[in-house]
Amino acid sequence: MDSVASAGQQARGAARRATNSRTFERLTRLGLACRGVMYALIGLLALQIAFGGGGKEADKTGAVRTVAEQPFGTVVLWVMAVGFVALALWQLSEALIGGLEVKERVEAVAHTVVYALAVGTIMSFLLTGSTGSSTDKQSKDLTATVMDWPDGQIIIGAVGLAIIGVGLYWIYDGVTKKFLKHLRTGEMSPKVRGVVEKLGMIGYCARGVIAVAAGVFFISAAITYSPKEAKGIDSTLRSLAGTPLGPWLLVVVAAGVILFAAYCFCESRWRRT
Repeated sequence: MDSVASAGQQARGAARRATNSRTFERLTRLGLACRGVMYALIGLLALQIAFGGGGKEADKTGAVRTVAEQPFGTVVLWVMAVGFVALALWQLSEALIGGLEVKERVEAVAHTVVYALAVGTIMSFLLTGSTGSSTDKQSKDLTATVMDWPDGQIIIGAVGLAIIGVGLYWIYDGVTKKFLKHLRTGEMSPKVRGVVEKLGMIGYCARGVIAVAAGVFFISAAITYSPKEAKGIDSTLRSLAGTPLGPWLLVVVAAGVILFAAYCFCESRWRRT
């Protein structure tokens, strides 16, 4: 037993040294910048939808296709794949050996899954030329599958409530500036810190609004027993244009997503890793 425990400690120590290395830190910061690129493209695609010119999904699949169409797009996608792999490994290491509280470990696991899915979308395009299903189709397919389980409606309703909870948490993070605890604010000038605060506040609130709206659609799917009611990021954003406020609500949220992208670039510079 002592040898097993010792081996486990050595493995954790090796993993900690690897994730604390200068090279891994640089790759993680690259990943945070790639995250900014992804959000910027989603926001721009959403703006195109708001003004009636949207031809691609305003989600990660649409963002990947947009990058691929640019000069040297394939090279950029390979760089993004490396960056998101680094982010996934970073968050996985935080969940397993980071010494975090339970809530923070759960967040790290969730981030690991999100970044891994981003890697999957990018690699699917690089290897097959296809990004696979959009987030909308994935949401509907998953909802339809779960609906067939015992108590499937309850599970989908619970998922919807969880997504709403995440959205409200992001809005809370934005309003209270909780996100600043992850940044090395002491290295910022007062003017730069003020800009970063505003970017984070608006960006987190915009993400929160999207998540709350998506959660409401999942609950609607559960209540009506209709998987088609479940929506991914693209359909959720498009639905904002169908509110009484018209496309201007989508314009505001899309602009918030773009500002969150700018915050991600700031994270790339000042994030505690």
